Amino acid sequence: MSDHHLTVVDHPLVQHKLSIMRDKDTSTSQFRQLLREISQLLAYEVTRNLTMTTKQIETPMQMMDAPTLDGKKLALISILRAGNGLLDGVLELIPSARVGFVGLYRDEETLKPVQYYFKVPEGLDDRLVIAVDPMLATGNSSVAAIDLLKGAGATNIIFLCLLAAPEGIDRMKEAHPDVPIVTASVDEKLNEMGYIVPGLGDAGDRMFGTK
Repeated sequence: MSDHHLTVVDHPLVQHKLSIMRDKDTSTSQFRQLLREISQLLAYEVTRNLTMTTKQIETPMQMMDAPTLDGKKLALISILRAGNGLLDGVLELIPSARVGFVGLYRDEETLKPVQYYFKVPEGLDDRLVIAVDPMLATGNSSVAAIDLLKGAGATNIIFLCLLAAPEGIDRMKEAHPDVPIVTASVDEKLNEMGYIVPGLGDAGDRMFGTK
């Protein structure tokens, strides 16, 4: 499913792996491995429209004009801490990408984001910027992260997540209608604690074994 603002990657492998991740009995190591695998599958969709050019190379048979990526290397921005789970997989696929970090945590009482770290590459205005965070729940942290990235000059941003709640999608669309969202699933809703339902719990806790 895809529209201008939202793309849901419904590939069978993505959905199968996601179902295993949702299971509360899935181990930390398996959860982490599956997140890495899914992130690479999602990265194919995110990078589908990268600008291409050609350069002349010589194969063992002859010279040819071979397709190659054009422009500056893209930037991957991890929204800490859980974003690192997606970052690692995408970075394996695109090892030349520049990498940045946005440190935000959610105040459990107000559900508002609190910033504690921000370090991103230079020249974001000339790069495709892919912000990664497994969960788009209330959307407050995601909106805050995009605010910071735009403040640093980014103009071409895609938000990549594993799960999204309708409330978070609406919040992002309202605040940043120019930032497409790519996700593996749009779940039912948020519960009273601001967690995605049915969801998979706290992605950071499950990934790092701190649950």
